[in-house]
Amino acid sequence: MKQAIQSNAKILAVFALVCTLMVALVDLLTAETRARQAEQQLLNTLYQVINPSRFNNDIYMACQHVEDKELLGSTQPQTVYTARQDNLTVAVAITSVAPDGYNGNIELLVAINKDGSLSGVRVLEHQETPGLGDKIEPRKSDWIYRFENKKMTSDKDSRWAVKKDGGMFDQFTGATITPRAVVNAVKNTMLFFEKNQTEILDNTTSCRGENG
Repeated sequence: MKQAIQSNAKILAVFALVCTLMVALVDLLTAETRARQAEQQLLNTLYQVINPSRFNNDIYMACQHVEDKELLGSTQPQTVYTARQDNLTVAVAITSVAPDGYNGNIELLVAINKDGSLSGVRVLEHQETPGLGDKIEPRKSDWIYRFENKKMTSDKDSRWAVKKDGGMFDQFTGATITPRAVVNAVKNTMLFFEKNQTEILDNTTSCRGENG
């Protein structure tokens, strides 16, 4: 009996080892494909917030890392993508985080024109409640488009809030926390750009190791 148990245990151990090696091999063989898919997905999102007809540089390469826990909502470095037309900057797209979503972090891509107006906003990742907070996704509602062409007069611009708080952005029925968090994060990202605009626009070193 004992011999049978030991024999079965060895078979299971070998089976587990083979499975682990197979998973590792598949992961290794598909890494490049997954990287290309992630790059294309990012480009698709960038093209949604900055019309590709407005720039002619490689926006994927024209990136830099920035940090500002207070204004960008995270201790992790965020990324700025710069859109240029004939070497003249027309807009930037900055990743940032709304840390106070109903179910945690809401990751954003905020595109800002050189004149400080918004080109577009998209949610990159979130865990908000389906049917309520997920209306921040374009496929669920047109709410996220309300940011386009909006500007901020100052850091005390009271319009940058949901209507329940006296601002200009709609809240969702039964879900105010999510839109409030997104509005605050977009406003803070605009403040970050305003505060660091010169340094951002002067930087031509790519975060991917080449000139952007």
